[in-house]
Amino acid sequence: MLDCDIQFFVEYRNLEMGSPRWITNLLYTSCVTLLLFPIYPASARDKKDALQYGVGLVVSVPAPEADVLKAVEEVVQNGVIRGTKEYAKDESVSGAAAASDSALFEPWSDGGKIFYKVRQHALDPRNFKDGGDVGTLAVRYVVIKQDETHTVLKIDAVFVEDFRRRVHASDGSVESAEYKDIHDQVEALQSMTQQAEEAEHERREATEKKLLPVNSTPQVEDGSQSVTEKKVEAMGNGVSATSSMEDLKKKVHELRLLAERKVKAQGTPLRSAPFQTAASLQTLPAGAEVLVVISTPYWFGVETHDGQHGWISRVELEELP
Repeated sequence: MLDCDIQFFVEYRNLEMGSPRWITNLLYTSCVTLLLFPIYPASARDKKDALQYGVGLVVSVPAPEADVLKAVEEVVQNGVIRGTKEYAKDESVSGAAAASDSALFEPWSDGGKIFYKVRQHALDPRNFKDGGDVGTLAVRYVVIKQDETHTVLKIDAVFVEDFRRRVHASDGSVESAEYKDIHDQVEALQSMTQQAEEAEHERREATEKKLLPVNSTPQVEDGSQSVTEKKVEAMGNGVSATSSMEDLKKKVHELRLLAERKVKAQGTPLRSAPFQTAASLQTLPAGAEVLVVISTPYWFGVETHDGQHGWISRVELEELP
């Protein structure tokens, strides 16, 4: 959510006590700016004067620093800058790359971890003040730990012409769109963490449960019972035990079909995280069976036969026969 009431005013009080003063001031300024000067589409030229350029975006994300860092790293590596486009041909600018630094921004000295995404030779990207010509489009992300459950995220975007070196400030569209992408990634990570915790809880419960052996209670010998009656009773017990064993085998087979998958293609990567850009831990041969530990809409968290844990896209796995 990008709503000011939620992302700024609610978190402003928390920031006021323990965060650097610049964060507090920027949160307040950014919220007031968004309330007084709403962001209009770039096509609304008659309202262009109402836009505030160069303000950027500062938000307190209700997530641990580690989750926000993972989300930002994924967005920085995705090669796309959202909230702008070249002329009218696309809904975003592609061809961007992660960078370790950018001279297009003022030096940053207030701590945190800094990331950059840069697109060179961008053609007249939209949503920048008096933009035009060809130049470099850059986004900077600053991640600062607020407390154990909140993280401050600052995003700034700028466009600088290649020849005249004119600087064009963003109207906030890029920052808002990039934050939405990060926000969605954070939610996905939190959802996966919750599913992992639930799966671990269910596994512990299943381990604690023990199956009682069939007819485990010893029977007291009855001297008055005939030999024929004893034989019939023994046969009945044998049938019951056989039936229970067959039911158990059937249940195990059903559970195996639910919990195991088979790799479709040779060289399928086992990734360290549920992202296409995540590092490959190893490659798996076609037909390799894996145990599903976590299930998400697009990925399976799995365990291989040698105990290696990782992530494989759902489309790269198939059910066992």
